[in-house]
Amino acid sequence: MLNNITDCEEGEGGPNSQGDGNPKESSPFINSSAASDAEKSQQYDGKNMALFEEEMDTSPMVSSLLSSLANYSNLPTGSKEHEEEENNEEGARPSKKPVKAPQLGTLMGVYLPCIQNIFGVILFLRMTWMVGVGGVFGSFIIVFMCCSTTMLTAISMSAIATNGVVPAGGSYYMISRSLGPEFGGAVGICFYLGTTFAGAMYILGCIEILLIYIIPQAAIFQIEGLEGAEAEAALLNNMRVYGTIVLSLMSLVVFVGVKYVNKLALVFLACVILSILSVYAGVIKTAIDPPVFPVCLLGNRTLLSKVYDVCAKVIEIDNETVTTKLWRSFCDSESLNATCDEYFLNNNVTEIQGIPGVTSGILAENLFGNYLEKGVFLEKRGLVSDVDPDSPATTSSRYVLADISSFFTLLVGIYFPSVTGIMAGSNRSGDLRDAQKSIPIGTIAAITTTSTVYISSVVLFGACIEGVVLRDKFGEGVSGNLVIGTLAWPSPWVIVIGSFFSTCGAGLQSLTGAPRLLQAISRDGIIPFLRVFGHGKENGEPTWALLLTASICEIGIIIASLDSVAPILSMFFLMCYMFVNLACALQTLLRTPNWRPRFKFYHWALSFLGMSLCLSLMFICSWFYAIIAMVIASCIYKYIEFRGAEKEWGDGIRGISLSAARFALMRLEEGPPHTKNWRPQILVLLSVDAEQNVEQPRLLSLANQLKAGKGLTIVGTSVHGTFLDNYTESQRADQSLRKLMETEKVKGFSQVVISSNLRDGTSHLIQVGGLGGLKHNTVMVSWPRYWKQPEYHQQFRNFIEVVRETTVASLALLVPKNISSYPSNGERFTEGHIDVWWIVHDGGMLMLLPFLLRQHKVWRKCKMRIFTVAQMDDNSIQMKKDLITFLYHLRIEAEVEVVEMLEGDISAYTYEKTLVMEQRSQILKQMHLTKNEKEREIQSITDSSRGSIRRKNPSKLRSQHSTEEGTSLAEKPEEESVAVSNSKQVQLIHSRNASTPTSPTSPTSPTSPMSPAGGAAPWTDNKAADKGRNLPAANPESGRDLFNMKPEWEHLNQTDVRRMHTAMRLNEVITKKSKEAKLVLLNMPGPPKNRVGNENYMEFLEVLTEGLNRVLLVRGGGREVITIYS
Repeated sequence: MLNNITDCEEGEGGPNSQGDGNPKESSPFINSSAASDAEKSQQYDGKNMALFEEEMDTSPMVSSLLSSLANYSNLPTGSKEHEEEENNEEGARPSKKPVKAPQLGTLMGVYLPCIQNIFGVILFLRMTWMVGVGGVFGSFIIVFMCCSTTMLTAISMSAIATNGVVPAGGSYYMISRSLGPEFGGAVGICFYLGTTFAGAMYILGCIEILLIYIIPQAAIFQIEGLEGAEAEAALLNNMRVYGTIVLSLMSLVVFVGVKYVNKLALVFLACVILSILSVYAGVIKTAIDPPVFPVCLLGNRTLLSKVYDVCAKVIEIDNETVTTKLWRSFCDSESLNATCDEYFLNNNVTEIQGIPGVTSGILAENLFGNYLEKGVFLEKRGLVSDVDPDSPATTSSRYVLADISSFFTLLVGIYFPSVTGIMAGSNRSGDLRDAQKSIPIGTIAAITTTSTVYISSVVLFGACIEGVVLRDKFGEGVSGNLVIGTLAWPSPWVIVIGSFFSTCGAGLQSLTGAPRLLQAISRDGIIPFLRVFGHGKENGEPTWALLLTASICEIGIIIASLDSVAPILSMFFLMCYMFVNLACALQTLLRTPNWRPRFKFYHWALSFLGMSLCLSLMFICSWFYAIIAMVIASCIYKYIEFRGAEKEWGDGIRGISLSAARFALMRLEEGPPHTKNWRPQILVLLSVDAEQNVEQPRLLSLANQLKAGKGLTIVGTSVHGTFLDNYTESQRADQSLRKLMETEKVKGFSQVVISSNLRDGTSHLIQVGGLGGLKHNTVMVSWPRYWKQPEYHQQFRNFIEVVRETTVASLALLVPKNISSYPSNGERFTEGHIDVWWIVHDGGMLMLLPFLLRQHKVWRKCKMRIFTVAQMDDNSIQMKKDLITFLYHLRIEAEVEVVEMLEGDISAYTYEKTLVMEQRSQILKQMHLTKNEKEREIQSITDSSRGSIRRKNPSKLRSQHSTEEGTSLAEKPEEESVAVSNSKQVQLIHSRNASTPTSPTSPTSPTSPMSPAGGAAPWTDNKAADKGRNLPAANPESGRDLFNMKPEWEHLNQTDVRRMHTAMRLNEVITKKSKEAKLVLLNMPGPPKNRVGNENYMEFLEVLTEGLNRVLLVRGGGREVITIYS
């Protein structure tokens, strides 16, 4: 039976998750675990399943599959297991206990953790200030936008979480498995950074409560007596020092014992709930008996509570007028005749109630926003003040001032962290009894509850508290009390103490969760340089990840301002939520068969709305931080794409790629591409040896150098055999192709065909390569180098068939000759030319290919030259002008030269060459004859050769040519007769003839029986060849004398003679002009219509390209591929 799978998903501490790049996930399905043969035999023994015995080796029986599914556990190696490990460390390790089934329900497993994570420091420290600055209306919009975003995200998350079993891993798991490792890694890191900075924010909130509201005397940098920037700097320095101390203590607690953090979680949650309840109780009390919290105003400006003891300038004591502390703050002495501040003298002192109560009607005054610049006085609306513009500026140290410039987008960035924490339930999915039921209900219920509390708080704060008190961020006008604490019942200390412990608890939770998230990402192995953070203590505690988390958290502590840190973590959380919505929308729109969520109340439009809200809020909060967050995510994405481990998680991006590819292919089917869109889409035909290794790797180098066309590349090969017998060889060949493509950096596809005939296999590749409109339009095949040798006879026949098939299929053909001499991708040409010999118009392929090659760094510094051939009746000067104009319109830079080829006599050497070629063709045909037929055919050829020799006049031959290369005419026929008399020598004759050099500079070998004059061939030395080429064309008698001299020439095919003449003349010109060129591109002549002339065709091509190092023979596909139009 299949083993019960209790390992968690890779990346969450499973045994196969140590960054080994294993792309398979632990699964209770086929091949997820291997049973031994003995177990299998016992399992199937005695069952009436003989019909399925073969399948049972690889496929489980339904009973064992269901058993595995029933026992499947997705418990994480989380805090619970860590506690058990620590408890077991004292004694000997007990045997492995069976994993307990998860017992947490919706309330304890999802709802309360979400409540605890959502309610946080912003509610207690900044909510009242936000209502005062933004107004009830503006704050309501902010709260509604943020809560709507989290609700829509929760709906998307619920759909993803209920689409199958969700192993522990929370949002990172859901995003990575829905959008792929690239998006998963990028968003996982963003979520990790957001959680880390949230820890910094909670610690800063904790220190703010401690130093401002609980023990102000504990400040190391004294604020008393300082004003403006100095006071602000002292406060921030205090935050940095105490923040670092608290961070160190919290990190130590997390390192020593996570179990204490988990046990205190309920205590922290109770503090939060008790604090919120006390606020509601205080609101109810204000309706019955409003509390006394006086606020003193001078004119309409709010005074600091520390500058007065009585809210009056003077008081009557025993019928005597006495000045107050307030008088002494604004005047230079206690006497009534003292010199006082101008504003102080011109305005009256007023005392108002800070909390007039819910029935007071103050809501109308607080309805709209009152945004302030930094350093501006907090003024009460409706009150007038007498300000003399000519009077000197009053000292601001006695008033409550705005500490920062406020605006709508700032409030959004500061507030949004108070709605994060919706992932708490999904993060604990491994501990839930029924995750698919609990996560949607618990998360949506928690968001509904918190949203109700936030919206009601906005309205109730605006209805109960005076505007100047709301805008007093640190409670400086109400005796240094926490503003929300002034509303609480029975005492402000309930809120102060409750919020202090809740921020401490939230900070500990962040420092506990963030390292585990980083450890999960590290163990997935998708980001190689993070693998070190996947290691930890023996019990799995992420020690290194905790160290990195504390270091990043310290960055937030150094920033020190809660209002500056909050927008940073808002960015990272918003990005995470945006991709959760994107994942759900993609899965819904793609309709993948596996997308079957149990949660039905979702729609792609809601997900897109949530995604749009997240993106909008990112830029509303801070466009600068939004861009930074996106750059970080993009860098991580590209890093994983290029360097990360390959994972196949069945993600949505693969699905969207398939859908996009299908759509694009259907569009391409509508018709052939326009000439402007034409690009070489190359089918590279390779051959493999017996070990399935590629024989011509430089073909792929050339294909890569042509990749500037950005077209499709298919690399194909054919394996000899049958599909059933040779499938393993084909897989090996495919791996060789892929490996070589990766080495040569060729982006494309490999295709291997198994065929009983290699010729048919190549034909199948040409016919069926590609898909739909994405098919190859160009075939690249290497020149058969050893085609003259009999053992390679079939190879060149296959080559010619490829030429024929590409012609019939209207495909372009590229044939690189001497491919081994072509440059690799690492080589560089610092100078040289790419020469194009444009003989016939092929649709522009000859123009396009050099342009594409010169885009590559190998050929970039080579210059392009174009040669064209002018005949007798052509105007070469006009041809050159027209060609220059044509190239100008094509936007191609090249040197132009017109080569004049005057009509001349066909040289004797040409006849010799043609005769040797045809005799070789006859000999090669004997390869398919029987032994007796073969001997008779060769005998007749040698007899005719011997007869022609006897008819020659040796003295005349010697008078025309040097005798240095002459040999005895009597010896050679004897050698030939001996060769023919022995059947074993026939093959030797073939091989000798096939390897005979045929160039004018390398005379026909005297050992070859194909030479019509034996060893004394009269037209094979250089001088004779030159003379033959320069015979005058106007004297027909000289030609007739030649025929009289060589009677066997009369039987030659005159078409072949003319073709050989053309090939030799062209080769002479090309060699003269392009001998030193780095590459020569040349029109490739068409193949013979019948198969009788195959050998001759190869000989023509050989002669045409003789003496050239690198030649690329090009045949167009019968359509224009380059245009002068835009």
